[in-house]
Amino acid sequence: MSFKDEHNARVPRPASCIPVTQTVSFATLGCKTNQFESAAMQEALQGAGYKIVRFEDGADLVIVNTCTVTGATDAQSRNLVRRARRVNAGCRVIVTGCYAQVDPGALRDLPGVNLVIGNEEKQRLLDFLQIDQQSTLVEVSDIRHAESVCLTPLTSFAGRSRAFVQIQNGCDAFCSYCIIPYARGASRSAQENEILAQIKGLVESGFREVVLTGIHIGGYGADLQPRSTLNELVKRIESGSAIHRLRLGSIEPTEITDELLETIATSLIVCPHLHIPLQAGSDAVLQRMGRTYNRDFFLRLIEKVRGALPDAAICLDVITGFPGETEREFADTYEFIASLPVTDLHVFPYSKRPGTPAAVMSNQVPGHVSKARAEKLRSLAKVKYKRFAEGFINQELEVIVETGARKGLMKGLSRNYLDLRFPGNQSLVGQCVKVKPVVWDEHFLRSERVW
Repeated sequence: MSFKDEHNARVPRPASCIPVTQTVSFATLGCKTNQFESAAMQEALQGAGYKIVRFEDGADLVIVNTCTVTGATDAQSRNLVRRARRVNAGCRVIVTGCYAQVDPGALRDLPGVNLVIGNEEKQRLLDFLQIDQQSTLVEVSDIRHAESVCLTPLTSFAGRSRAFVQIQNGCDAFCSYCIIPYARGASRSAQENEILAQIKGLVESGFREVVLTGIHIGGYGADLQPRSTLNELVKRIESGSAIHRLRLGSIEPTEITDELLETIATSLIVCPHLHIPLQAGSDAVLQRMGRTYNRDFFLRLIEKVRGALPDAAICLDVITGFPGETEREFADTYEFIASLPVTDLHVFPYSKRPGTPAAVMSNQVPGHVSKARAEKLRSLAKVKYKRFAEGFINQELEVIVETGARKGLMKGLSRNYLDLRFPGNQSLVGQCVKVKPVVWDEHFLRSERVW
């Protein structure tokens, strides 16, 4: 598959440059890696004199950072471009991200798009802004040739009390439903010293929590010389940085090692919170998906995690309505998850993604069936999360204050990812406070301030 737009040769930079746009807004879809990369672009633009405004305010420049994990997210990306032009018909629209990487031609042909750049080209955004264009420009390199991760120094994340650090990019798994290996390239790791320097800068900027993110963080270090592992990186961060909390992004089940669990269990900074992609609880469906484990393996893993981390939040990703999924296979998934000591689910109805093996499989499940199955699992997730949360009523918990919530309450997250609301004001944002949950309030734990 080639992602270089054959109809657009590389355009040389002219001697004269257009004036710098004064206002810019971002619309970001998808994963935490995209959020990190949007934050990096935002900081670069602010440094160049741009003013960040809300999407709804009608900026002169709009950056749409796309996701392409499903056909539905492609449609969302196209709708954001159209919305940007409705808000400000004279705006300049730049589209980047995974949809731009795998299908730049579709975005180039969308009315109102001025520039389409790939995931590797995000780092050169300021250069592209200096090109005086006469027509839509497409700059998308073949990401399969990317061999390294270049971390952009970040000191802030607008509107967030937690910061993200990208430790890895790309994926080698090639699951049958997933386009990401084509959109992000092969798995490649950032250098350890760059990660530590990034965390040091964030600590100096006042962040109390850092989330390690990437496309496939469990594969961290396999491509480095000398080889390393996620566990070794975590231990180095704990010994070599002053971060108060460290949270791990999604980790594949086969990459949660005994050594990593021991590190989390004994660490003073690593949060007891694991986000694990299960995807299905039927061995037949897992096999069609191209996953590399079965139910028995996953059951033993969750039992091991719960034994090592009795108070941990364990969230699973699940896909419903994968091609060929029968009622019996869905029932196997539902019953399997119901039996597991997990705390929450992220549930996604399967959406056909052109370019993947699953898109041409027979026995595609009707969309309304996938959605109905997803709702059943989401109802199960609510029961599990409520049961988990109520187990901490009257216990003292530390939270990092995120923002104000409704009804005059502040919002904060505990180490094990509990959503707590408590009295306070905006001066607390970003601070660590102790709270005591007193009652479950539909979606969160209503709490009292301890200090």
